[in-house]
Amino acid sequence: MDWCRYRFHSHWDLDAPPAAVYRLLAAGDDYPLWWPQVREAVRSDERTGTARFRSLIPYDLVITVREARQDPAAGVLELAMSGDLEGWARWTVTARGTGARAVFDQEVVVRKPLLRRFALPGRPLFRLNHALMMRSGLRGLRAHLATPPSGAYPV
Repeated sequence: MDWCRYRFHSHWDLDAPPAAVYRLLAAGDDYPLWWPQVREAVRSDERTGTARFRSLIPYDLVITVREARQDPAAGVLELAMSGDLEGWARWTVTARGTGARAVFDQEVVVRKPLLRRFALPGRPLFRLNHALMMRSGLRGLRAHLATPPSGAYPV
């Protein structure tokens, strides 16, 4: 087993139209506005950017992201990542009742040297760190969706 390889799966149930959720998730450079652990997100061009994040572990991770797939009709956003984490992440947004469900899937290999050194003993903490980050992201997105700037969801 490669102790530096991780697979994550989360789902977020949101009280907002799928199109509004998709639009916010597609605006990666706005993540720091609602996701506290995303400390910085800077777009380099139409399809690439960099992000810096930190959660419970006081250690920044910096990645370069490249859009692999953006399909609003299917509700799919897919990114390729390199840097401190290498792999991919995908959001899939679907209708759920009167709102939306955003499913997050990710498969990465940790490349940051210090985190690789602590791969085996640190694995439970790294997984907890990710779970806490995802929970905080869900809370942040729910709050952000609850207070749209114009008083209505953009269509």
